[in-house]
Amino acid sequence: MSFYVVVGAGPVGRETARLLGEEGHDVVLTSRSVGSNALPNVRTIQADATDASELSRICRGADAIFMCAMAAYHRWPTDFFGAKLIVLGNLYGYGENADSPLRSDLPLDPTSRKGTARAIMWQRAVRADVPAIEIRSSDYLGHGAISYFSLIALPAIIEGKPVAFIGDLDATHAWTFTRDVARTLVAAARYKGEWGRAFHVPSQYASPRELIQKTAAMLAREVSGTRSYSVPEIESLGMHEAIEMSYLFERPLLVDASETEALLGVKASSIGEMIADTLRDQL
Repeated sequence: MSFYVVVGAGPVGRETARLLGEEGHDVVLTSRSVGSNALPNVRTIQADATDASELSRICRGADAIFMCAMAAYHRWPTDFFGAKLIVLGNLYGYGENADSPLRSDLPLDPTSRKGTARAIMWQRAVRADVPAIEIRSSDYLGHGAISYFSLIALPAIIEGKPVAFIGDLDATHAWTFTRDVARTLVAAARYKGEWGRAFHVPSQYASPRELIQKTAAMLAREVSGTRSYSVPEIESLGMHEAIEMSYLFERPLLVDASETEALLGVKASSIGEMIADTLRDQL
């Protein structure tokens, strides 16, 4: 069995730790607010992911480190020498001008601040003297997931109120299940091919309007109306980052995850399973 460290105790980090622990590995789950856990073979250590020296101490001897939090990437070559790195990323780095479906070998050409940060983080990982793989996902669905859908649309659906969202409500969009992200991270740790590359998490497709309707139907709610927020409305709500990233919802967003399916053996869960898990506390 191996020794793994999972950095970040959000929905993906915890699920990754759970999968590894159930396989019998020795797992450390660490974050600033890691809390308690009853996961088999998983120990929790409270630490700040930006404290590279402390993170280095925790990770000493690890076979692989799963970066599910924003950590001090520039310290990897010295602090994590000898360990493999599996990095949780997203699609922001491809930028607004990338053709859909997005392929994992596309060059990064960010057009947003968030995308630029992600691209720099990955470029530093590739230049480091450690084997690294980045797992890139689209917008999350799943229990406890934080996404534009969960923040903007879901509360109104639960309350049976008119629903507003961003972008083109009828544009097909890729949605990624947090549990599928964790399964992809774990599978990537076993990848025997060349590292220094990315994989896309297999996802399911639905327009925001379709997702709103499917979610409401599972809750036995009636959707009295759906519309798209205007830019001034988004600004008035204080969601300035949503304006920068709204391009992701203004046209179809498709993700090619065929290599993940073929090389890592991971396939997307059904959209129904994703929605049900998102609504776990409501059903």
